[in-house]
Amino acid sequence: MINVQDLKIKAEILPLFDRSLNIYAKNQILEILETPLKSKEELILRQNILKGFISNHKILREYSYPVLYLNEVYDFLASAELEDFSEQKLKFKFFTSRSKKGLYTSKLNQLVIFFYKLEAHYFSWIDLKLFPVSYSKNISRIIHFLKGFDLDKNEKVVREKGLKDSEIIKLSHLISKLSSKETFSLFWNDLFLFEAYLAISISVVQNEFTFPSFTDKSLNLTKFYHPLLENPVKNDLNTRSNVIVLNGPNMSGKSTLLRAVGLCMYLGHLGIGIPAAAGEIPFCTEFSIDINRRDDIHSGYSHFMTEIINLKEVVKSATDGNSSFAVFDELFNGTNVEDALEICRVTINGLSKFDNCIFFISTHIQELRDVSNPKISTYHIGCKLVDDKPTFTYELKDGWSDIRVGRILFQKEGLYDLL
Repeated sequence: MINVQDLKIKAEILPLFDRSLNIYAKNQILEILETPLKSKEELILRQNILKGFISNHKILREYSYPVLYLNEVYDFLASAELEDFSEQKLKFKFFTSRSKKGLYTSKLNQLVIFFYKLEAHYFSWIDLKLFPVSYSKNISRIIHFLKGFDLDKNEKVVREKGLKDSEIIKLSHLISKLSSKETFSLFWNDLFLFEAYLAISISVVQNEFTFPSFTDKSLNLTKFYHPLLENPVKNDLNTRSNVIVLNGPNMSGKSTLLRAVGLCMYLGHLGIGIPAAAGEIPFCTEFSIDINRRDDIHSGYSHFMTEIINLKEVVKSATDGNSSFAVFDELFNGTNVEDALEICRVTINGLSKFDNCIFFISTHIQELRDVSNPKISTYHIGCKLVDDKPTFTYELKDGWSDIRVGRILFQKEGLYDLL
């Protein structure tokens, strides 16, 4: 179960990491963002891959090329009209039309120039020892592929006098040979994954994200925040239970804080760094982040029924022994107060028995403060009165909030007198 649409991965999180040069690498980044890894070993491997890119920053920080060059070479190598002129040299030299020969030569020139830039400016300088061995093989494949085009020699020829018929025939034979082995597909896959990792690593450095370590149960975040906020308040969180109840009035910033926690957990499970100064997170296989959910018009469910169905899926997954991370924002606020109080109590106490899971629940039902369970901890968002006006500090604090914002605002607007 991966229910993270409320994190708005494509609309809000992708732009944080998308420093790609082309649509192919961008699609790779999106695929990475939408696919949590399935083991701690995979997570640590990806972290180390990105650390390898960061360590090669001096070489790769200027990595770029005109996208037009890439598109032209990509389309050329994907063309069904590729020919091996080595078997028909005379035909190419004497019977191929000038326009066709000129077009083919132009595309080969572009290929040589583009591949030469990749090899000479970037790939030949990369320190492969800084990457995990399993991934350095991918980069080695790219380097081996590029070297096969004898780029030092051919780039000089293209630049000084242009490719001759014999050189064109030789290159056409090489291209045909590689095409028959599906080597182009492997090369592009390797290159676009390389560029996706490079874009992510640049974002990790520029946003000052950190790579978390993994614990068995506890969730500890230092100075975490939501990266889309312009001037975020950074908070610390050290869980001492598997159910965390976040309380306080509306407008206090509960939903934003839950998004920040959820994002740290989710990005941590992609192996790509989190918006925090440091982090220790438990490894989970299931995610359900339910924030500001509205009625599901398409299925006909009300807001309350949508919550019920979502909760049932989370509980069934936890019952099956899965390690789950779930967020419930303003749980059961779609039903009457009496029902909400009763079933929130049952839910909070019931979820506490799943020791291998972590659940965050936000609420403004003050009566829930009488729930006594050592597996449940409570936090609230700081609020203070300034000139009789509630002012939120957005700082995470232990315990329950005692500020009743609704009553204060009601009174401040004079409605007690007017009514």
